[in-house]
Amino acid sequence: MADDEDPTTDKLPNRQSPFSEAFRTFIVDGWAPYSSDLPEPLPAAGPAATRRTRIGAAFPGERLVLPAGELKVRNNDCDYRFRPHSAFAHLSGLGTDREPDAVLVLEPTDEGHEATLFFKPRAPRTDEEFYASSRYGEMWVGQRESLDEMAALTGLACAPIEQLPAALAKNADSTRIRIVREADAEVTAQVDALREQHGVQPSGDDEQPSPDDEFATALSELRLTKDDFEVSQLQQACDRTAGAFAEVVRSFPDAVAKGRGERWVEGVFGLYARHDGNAVGYDTIAAAGDHACTLHWIRNDGDVRDGDLILIDAGIEVDTLYTADITRTLPVNGRFSPAQRKVYEAVLEAADAALSVCRPGTPFKDVHQAAISVLARRLYEWGLLPVTPEVSVSEEGGQHRRWMVHGTSHHLGIDVHDCAQARNENYRLGTLREGMVITVEPGLYFKSTDLLVPEELRGIGVRLEDDVLITADGPRILSDKLPRTPDAIEAWMEPLLSA
Repeated sequence: MADDEDPTTDKLPNRQSPFSEAFRTFIVDGWAPYSSDLPEPLPAAGPAATRRTRIGAAFPGERLVLPAGELKVRNNDCDYRFRPHSAFAHLSGLGTDREPDAVLVLEPTDEGHEATLFFKPRAPRTDEEFYASSRYGEMWVGQRESLDEMAALTGLACAPIEQLPAALAKNADSTRIRIVREADAEVTAQVDALREQHGVQPSGDDEQPSPDDEFATALSELRLTKDDFEVSQLQQACDRTAGAFAEVVRSFPDAVAKGRGERWVEGVFGLYARHDGNAVGYDTIAAAGDHACTLHWIRNDGDVRDGDLILIDAGIEVDTLYTADITRTLPVNGRFSPAQRKVYEAVLEAADAALSVCRPGTPFKDVHQAAISVLARRLYEWGLLPVTPEVSVSEEGGQHRRWMVHGTSHHLGIDVHDCAQARNENYRLGTLREGMVITVEPGLYFKSTDLLVPEELRGIGVRLEDDVLITADGPRILSDKLPRTPDAIEAWMEPLLSA
C-alpha cells in the first residue's frame, strides 16, 4: 500500500516529504477534461424517494438528519473499507462504498420535506486535495462525483458538506431536529450543541423514548415490509450466494488437503462475494466438525476433514447492500453418515414445520414455536429430554435449548439482522405481513464434550437456513437454488466434487 504523502499537517512523519513548488506547478497540467455526460440514475434512486416520502410523513414539520457515517481507522493511516449506515443507504439509494462523511437532510416544507445530500464533491485538479489527500484525493481513491453527477445518480439536490452546519442551524430554535445518532459522532455533536444552545436538548427514559430513539425505531420499522425493488435485490443476493456455495463445494478437496481448511472455505466464498457483489453481508461462518456447535464460529482456523460435516453460514451483499443469509450443513466427502443424516433430517423436519406457518397473519413467534416443537419431540424420542416435549417448549421448560439455543427467525434486508430497532409489538410479538422477508433457521448442536448425548452424535452440529418472502399465497423461498434434503444435497455435491 502506498504511503500517505499528505503534506498538509504541521508535523510530518519521517516517511513523508513536502511537495516542491515545481511539483505543485507540474502536477496540475496536462489532464483530459472530465466527461460532460451525466450518469444514469442508480436503480435504487426511485424506491428511495418513495421511502423518504413515507418517513417524512411520520415527522411533519421536523428536520430529519441521516449521516452516512465516518471513515474509521483500521490501523495507523489506513481506513477500513467504507460501508454507509443502513438508514442512509435505504433513503438515499447509495450503496457500495458511497459516501463517507455525507449527510442526507430532510428539510420540512409546507408540502412535506425537501431532501438535500450534503457531501464532499471531487476537488479541482488544481487543488492540493487532488494529489495529496489519501482519504479523498483522486490520485489516492479514484475519481469522485461532482455535485451535478451525484444529483443525477440519486435524484437528490446536492450541496457541499461545508454548507451542512448552516443548514442544521437554520431555525434551530423553532424546528425539531431528529438524527441517526450512532452514524457520525461529529454531526451528532453539532446537532446536540444546537439543541443545548436553544434549550431543546431531548431526553428519554423507559417510559418515553427520546426523539432520536423514536426516529431510529421509525427507520427500522420502515423496512419491516419490502418493496418490489428490495425483493428483487434480495433474490439476486440469494442467487449469487447459491453460486458461491457451489464453488465452495468444488474447493472442498483443497480445503481438506491444505490444512486450516475453514479459512480456505471462507476465502473462496469471500472471493465470489467481492466479485459477484459488494462484499460478504457478515463474517462468514465456516465451521467444520465440532466447531459447528459454536453458533457464531467466525475464527475459521480449523481443519476440514473427510467424514466431517461443515456448517457454512454465509451471504453475499449486493451493491445496493441487500444481503442473503443462508446456511447449509454439508458432508465434506459428499455423503452423510447415518448419524449425521439422522440429525439433519430432524432439523429439516423442523424447518419444514416452520415454513408451513409462514403466512400473512401468523404471529412471528409461531414460526419458532413450530420449529422447536419438532425438535423437542425428536430429542424426547432419542431419550435426551428429561421432560416431555410439551413441558420443554413451555415457558416453564426450555430444556431443549441445551441443543437449540437460538431463535428460528429474524428479519432480513439491508442489514442481515434487519429492523432490529423496531418495537417489540411489531417484531417479536408482531404478525407476519405480505412483503416481509425473514429467515427460517432451526438447528441442533451436540458438542463433543456433552456427556448427555450418545457418543455417535457428539460433535455433530446442523443448521439449515433459508430466506423467505411472505406472500399471500404462502412462503416463497428466495434461497431455493440450493438443495435442502440430504438426498438432494448428495446429488448436487457429487458432480461438483468430481470436477
